[in-house]
Amino acid sequence: MFEETIYLASVWVLPVIFAITLHEAAHAYVAWRLGDDTAHRRGRVTFNPIKHVDPVGTVALPAILLMLKAPFLFGWAKPVPVRFAQLGRPRRDMVLVALAGPVSNLIQATIAAAALHLVVLLPPEAGAWLNQTLWNAVVLNVILAVFNMLPLPPLDGGRVAVGILPAPLALPLARLERFGLFILIAVIILLPMLGRHMGVQFDFFTQVVRVPSEWIIRGIAATVGPA
Repeated sequence: MFEETIYLASVWVLPVIFAITLHEAAHAYVAWRLGDDTAHRRGRVTFNPIKHVDPVGTVALPAILLMLKAPFLFGWAKPVPVRFAQLGRPRRDMVLVALAGPVSNLIQATIAAAALHLVVLLPPEAGAWLNQTLWNAVVLNVILAVFNMLPLPPLDGGRVAVGILPAPLALPLARLERFGLFILIAVIILLPMLGRHMGVQFDFFTQVVRVPSEWIIRGIAATVGPA
């Protein structure tokens, strides 16, 4: 049992750390290139995961969910500070900064899927470990990209929606940011629990995140070819 737990952790630790921290690094880099050097001055424009790790969101929470065998992993890195007023074209650039995170996850997923072709070059045991690690990286990165694109602040999709919607719709949505985390907890965790209690099937995560994630994973697999 202990050995199984250690092996399970070993095939998840690198995908989790890189998926979460490089997501934030992408935000920082794009914000810097578009005129806001806040994150750059704080050393956040780097692909060094240590600069972005949040002890709770990057380490403790994913570890707890893994040990509890949760149906999905969730976590976060230290948020990247962005002063949107310093961006060259604030409204447009806010959208580009927000998109950078999910795009970085899709790039990581594609690289991991392509790297699956290298598994056959390794001895069987090492190949099996690498195969599982890379596959976890594909799945986790795609799920994070899709989840973060949900149109609710403070998720990236919420920031994108605020940037592209007309002001009468964007302003009320932006005001939801302070309640965004609570809304997500209610929709993802509490509503399914209430649904089961009432005998109603309500699995928000499966319908809104997992299903489109599976489409994207199939698309990536078709792009890089079968391993």
